[in-house]
Amino acid sequence: MEGKQIASRNESWFATPLQAGSVPVNARVLIDGPSELVFDYAIPAGLDVRAGCRVRIPLRRKSATGTVLSTGEPEQADFALRELESLIDPEPLITPVLLRTAEWIANYYGSSIESVIRSVLPEGVRSEENSAKTRRVAVLDSSPDSAVLVKLEKRAPRQFAILSLLSHAPDLRLPVADLGEGNAAALKAMEKAGLLRLEAEEVRRDPDGDQVEEILESKPLSLNLGQTAALEVVLAAIAEPKAHKPILLLGVTGSGKTEVYLQAAQCALNLGKTVLVLVPEISLTPQTVRRFKSRFASMQDQVAVLHSNLSQGERFDEWHRIRKGIARIVIGARSAVFAPLPDLGLILVDEEHENTYKQENVPRYHGRDVAVLRAAFEPCAIVLGSATPSLESWNNTLTEKYQLLRLNERADGASMPLVRVVDMRLEQAKHKGAPAILSDKLRTALEQRLEKGEQSILFLNRRGFARSLQCNACGHVCQCPHCAVALTYHRTDERLVCHVCGHQSIVPRKCPECRDPGILLQGYGTQKVEEIMTKVFPSAKFARIDADAMRRKNALRDTLAAFKAHKIDILIGTQMIAKGLHFPNVTLVGILNADLGLHVPDFRAGERTFQLITQVAGRAGRGELEGEVIVQTFTPHSPSIQYARKHDFDGFSEQEMEFRREYSFPPYAHCAVLTSRSTHERRAEFTLQTLHLRLAENLPNGITLGEVLPSPLIRSHGQFRFQITLRSHQARPLTRHVQAVLSKTPLPEDVIVVFDMDALNFS
Repeated sequence: MEGKQIASRNESWFATPLQAGSVPVNARVLIDGPSELVFDYAIPAGLDVRAGCRVRIPLRRKSATGTVLSTGEPEQADFALRELESLIDPEPLITPVLLRTAEWIANYYGSSIESVIRSVLPEGVRSEENSAKTRRVAVLDSSPDSAVLVKLEKRAPRQFAILSLLSHAPDLRLPVADLGEGNAAALKAMEKAGLLRLEAEEVRRDPDGDQVEEILESKPLSLNLGQTAALEVVLAAIAEPKAHKPILLLGVTGSGKTEVYLQAAQCALNLGKTVLVLVPEISLTPQTVRRFKSRFASMQDQVAVLHSNLSQGERFDEWHRIRKGIARIVIGARSAVFAPLPDLGLILVDEEHENTYKQENVPRYHGRDVAVLRAAFEPCAIVLGSATPSLESWNNTLTEKYQLLRLNERADGASMPLVRVVDMRLEQAKHKGAPAILSDKLRTALEQRLEKGEQSILFLNRRGFARSLQCNACGHVCQCPHCAVALTYHRTDERLVCHVCGHQSIVPRKCPECRDPGILLQGYGTQKVEEIMTKVFPSAKFARIDADAMRRKNALRDTLAAFKAHKIDILIGTQMIAKGLHFPNVTLVGILNADLGLHVPDFRAGERTFQLITQVAGRAGRGELEGEVIVQTFTPHSPSIQYARKHDFDGFSEQEMEFRREYSFPPYAHCAVLTSRSTHERRAEFTLQTLHLRLAENLPNGITLGEVLPSPLIRSHGQFRFQITLRSHQARPLTRHVQAVLSKTPLPEDVIVVFDMDALNFS
């Protein structure tokens, strides 16, 4: 027989460790694959199997691979367990802390253990098809004798040339490929004669291998009083992590949070510890890597990068460098929270408020929250940094779960930028109802900056040329055939593009419905802004940063480098330029449409708008020159805009928290979403209605169950979507109740049901 499959989803997959002195005789193995099979196998004598090891096991009549979740004494059974075949790797690839973290994620977010292990142990590491890259090198044990060289020069000129090259090479070794073609026979003869050795040398596939920019060493900067006080608390937490809570570092934009990070990391490294740095987006990873490599110039090879854009080979090499302790600083996006760092001393979560820390696919974990959990399990110090903290983290400081540190002034003594709000209703009236993209005030300010030789940034969180294509006669709007959204017009490609599923179609010359030629573009995006700006300011130099313009590898890095070198006067971009950028010569930031994210069906809309405006505004005035921010809006009296204008996080959080408390929204309750989707609209709705009835039965106290409603985006990727919102003051009872109902409810084959605990996306 196969062994005993673990059937219950609710029982722990991780057995209690054996008592000291006892010998484990069986292993609980998670089989690789999508089926989430967990079997018990006997451990052969002499095989050192521990939790986290990768093993090869017999499965039916084939051999399969899996991950050991735990080891322990066998339970009573009427059959003998089959034995493990072998170890794939002699050492566990998953540490006990990461195994414990995986169990927590599976239970808290209601995810399968297989999906969590896939995140902890990525495909590039788990697959046996990947391995270290090697190359052959020729090595001399010592410099050749002159007599030998003279002899070879006459009798074997090719061998003489090889020895000459090797004798002048660093460490007396060179890759065989660098010795030229046609030398195989000569090298073999020289190896046989004992003149040199041929070895296999491991080659690192460096994610920054094509980096042409030289990284110059930077020295620690002098800290102001606020930074010094904050650093002292962080250093104390690194020295005694068990005695300190997670730290929320609230610092205004330009307050020097990064310098605190760097000096804290130096302390952790000096203590023999390792450092994990999380950034919210892959686009922010290169500049963070440069800052750390610049500060730790003597140990650049000890900085590793982890994110989803790495190739399988790069991920394999980086992951194993981390596991072996070669890399002591790891920088990456949310998946880097599972980096197998030994002796972890400090976790830094930059821009902790960002939604991108939430995983959109199974398992739907939140990188920031998992980082806090891992810091408790290690234990190690953790710092969450932001100029606009999430209200969840802010509430944790109010309830004293986190320790609050504040940096209220900019590090270089510069003042916060002056923020002006422009009412676009008045601008539109000036233009007799025509849509205005640039207000008179913003246009004048741009002219003044160009005259002074200063730089400007224009922010619009919408890519493309026009929001939609609409018939002026019948009102028809070109829609995506797979999603309930209008197609966006992209002029550079002359295509209509869906920003949800990526569908593309040609631009019609006439209305598809009534055949009227009067089809018009509605709204505007970054492409249109760029076109208008080149007409208004023909002598200025522009660059656009969005997902369309930055398709080429390293395009973002090169564009930002050109902007820093003042080869670009005005930078136009989406949220890719909203945070983390430091350009001292930028004195003007224009936010073209601050209302884009304000009027959406999401209780977090106001919070996100406040955060985005504050972050974008923080790009101005970061040097000796004063900064100015012009916010264009049709709702100038919105609290989000007014509090952002004053740089008043406390005022905004106070009124927003009152609203959340009144209606029991996060952070005062956990909010989860249960979504059904199918190509058949009625079937998706009926399935969720059935689940709603079963969820309502024996509903635990404290859980609020919403009604079955169409998702705000009713159709996406060809599937109709319906959702139920659930709220509870405790997360675990909610997850257990939903998972219990799902496990007992058979679903139609063409209906997919997804549970998202602590949901951030309600569309």
